[in-house]
Order: sequence, then C-alpha cells, then structure tokens
Amino acid sequence: MDAIGREIKSRVLNMSWILLVIAGIFEIGFTTFLKFSDSFTKPWPSIGFFICGMISFYFLTLGMKTIPLGTAYAVWTGIGAFGTSIVGIYIFKDPTDFPRLFFLALLIVSIIGLKLFSKH
Repeated sequence: MDAIGREIKSRVLNMSWILLVIAGIFEIGFTTFLKFSDSFTKPWPSIGFFICGMISFYFLTLGMKTIPLGTAYAVWTGIGAFGTSIVGIYIFKDPTDFPRLFFLALLIVSIIGLKLFSKH
C-alpha cells in the first residue's frame, strides 16, 4: 500500500473511533433518559430514550465498519457504563465508595488499552 492509501486508511479508522465515542455518549443519554422515563410512564424522557438509542446504535454500526465487532462493542459499552455511572453519581446520588471508583477507573484504562493496542 502506498503512502496515500495508508493515510486514507488511517483517517477512516480515526473517524471510526470518533463515531464510536459519539455512539457511547448517546448510550449515556439513552440510559439516563431511561431512568427519567420512570418505566416509560413519562412521555418526554421516553422519547429522549428512543431518540438517543437510535442515534447511539446508528453511530455504533458506522464505527463497526472498520473496528472489529468485539472491540467496538466493548468500547461502546465501556463508555456507556462509565458515563452512566458518572451521571448516577452526580444526578442520582449513587454511592462513591473506593471499590466502585477504582473499578470505574479500571474500566477507563481498559477502554484506552483497547484503543492503543487495536491494530484496526
């Protein structure tokens, strides 16, 4: 592969990672709206849930075009789990004991590791 081909492949791959992060952010949105929807009894948070869910899955599918399925899914769920935990701590007053924070930090380290050591 020539230099131009490698550059194009690199840019496409970097864009895929950006799309995957966007998908993870919208996952945080749909889980947060799920909580606010009160089992889908409140219409606006319920609508927010479905909109964020559709956007999240759309960007996830775009990211998976060049990032391997297992890596993409692990990063997407990791971003969603970490972000949702942070929302839970700040908005819903979830507990912040040391083990919980330690494993959330470990989750971020794992996501970074998947990005750094991914060959795609």
